[in-house]
Amino acid sequence: MLYRITALILTLLLAGCGSMMSPTEWFASEDNVDPPAELVEITTDIGVQTLWTASVGKGTDGQRLQLVPYVHNDRVFVADSKGNVKALNAADGNRIWETDTELALSGGPGAGDGLVLVGSRDGDLVALDAITGQERWRTRLSSEILSVPKAADGRVVVHTMDGNLFGLSATDGEKVWDFKRSVPVLSLRGSSSPVIRDNKVICGFASGKLISFNLLSGELLWESSISISSGRTELERMVDIDGELVVVDGVVYAATYQGDLAAVSLDTGVVLWRRNMSSHAGVGADMLQVYISDAEDQVWAVDPRNGAALWKQKKLHARRLSAPAVLGNFVLVGDLEGYIHWLSSEDGSLVARTRVGSAPISTPPIIQDGVAYIYGDDGKLAAFRSPN
Repeated sequence: MLYRITALILTLLLAGCGSMMSPTEWFASEDNVDPPAELVEITTDIGVQTLWTASVGKGTDGQRLQLVPYVHNDRVFVADSKGNVKALNAADGNRIWETDTELALSGGPGAGDGLVLVGSRDGDLVALDAITGQERWRTRLSSEILSVPKAADGRVVVHTMDGNLFGLSATDGEKVWDFKRSVPVLSLRGSSSPVIRDNKVICGFASGKLISFNLLSGELLWESSISISSGRTELERMVDIDGELVVVDGVVYAATYQGDLAAVSLDTGVVLWRRNMSSHAGVGADMLQVYISDAEDQVWAVDPRNGAALWKQKKLHARRLSAPAVLGNFVLVGDLEGYIHWLSSEDGSLVARTRVGSAPISTPPIIQDGVAYIYGDDGKLAAFRSPN
């Protein structure tokens, strides 16, 4: 009986995927948690330019949510936990439209097919017109949406916290297909956001599986194990694919918590290589290197051909880093105090530091047309231009 009660408590604490800190920290006293590394002075000046800043309501309101800006057609779409969705001018941050969904939003916005998509804690998926902000439709799904919905070619795809992946009609939100995968007894809070490429949907699951589907029909195309669960306890057996997936040049890069970083063929699902590396934040990549924030908040660059380590930055230990993003010759990661750290993509050295606010930056920087859009958990949004 004691085991069942303990398991239930842990499930309530962890259920889902997508944390702001290593799950092991949730069970440790403050005295036992590693203190964040002190920031070292940076004397270089690479000329980072702040283009504009804006305030977007309450942000995540201190909750572990998947509210991530989306940039498309010169607009930045962003949402907060109180139900507000905004479209801002990407050039100056001025508001174009604002819509109150009157929902406790937890995932999105995603966009595509002329829609802006947001999900709620109660499982509501809402589609807004990308031009006007007017509601086009809403539908109730099976559980909380802690991922970013995606849309293309007449389909909306969304991953819910109970392990279901839905393919819906972009016209009216009616279900076209779905895929059900059970969630382990313990998993991180959140869900991997699906990626759409070449009429395929790729999504990671809490079991450590990466699965590809036909976008239109939902037909399962391939299934690959990024990591295999092992250990004596449910906590030890967690191998969630929780963070960002990246697709570059026909290869999917994915990482699991307490498992591996792997490269997988987009066409066949064959695992090209894997290396032991735990991450709950996710990966970034360009044509030359793959970047990852690991569970100890070290930033790595690895060779996309074989996974060999190229460099490692250890000076941001325990600063609860976001997934990395690539802007020109720099790798950007956010931290628990609202800083964005700029690393040289060549050797990982720290070359600049900018600050959005005092709240954590849990979501990865969003890069578009030489600009990084950074969203703090307190609702502050900033746009920075690369110096090169």
